Amino acid sequence: MTIPIQMPSDHSESHGQPQGVTIKTGEEMARVRVTCPHQSGLIYAVPGERSWVCTDELRPAHAMAGFFRELIALKDPRVESLLQQWGLYYRSLPLESEGEPEAEA
Repeated sequence: MTIPIQMPSDHSESHGQPQGVTIKTGEEMARVRVTCPHQSGLIYAVPGERSWVCTDELRPAHAMAGFFRELIALKDPRVESLLQQWGLYYRSLPLESEGEPEAEA
């Protein structure tokens, strides 16, 4: 089943291509299309050693969250510099099963 999820920008189309982030899931593969007037690409999410545990629909979220969590954990200055240059930051959040941490007064 393919379910497109679009988060379009204000400039919804350019040359017939949707702009923004589009996620299409199917059996055993999901495609995350990231497109703007300056860059365009596809990220594929397929079952892997660490991404097989989620459903087809949730695999892109599982794979990207895990990938970024581990990439940040490398504490490689080259990775940190690239992320900063592109204005990307990642922070792991607690899972619902872990509960929310108590707020301090």
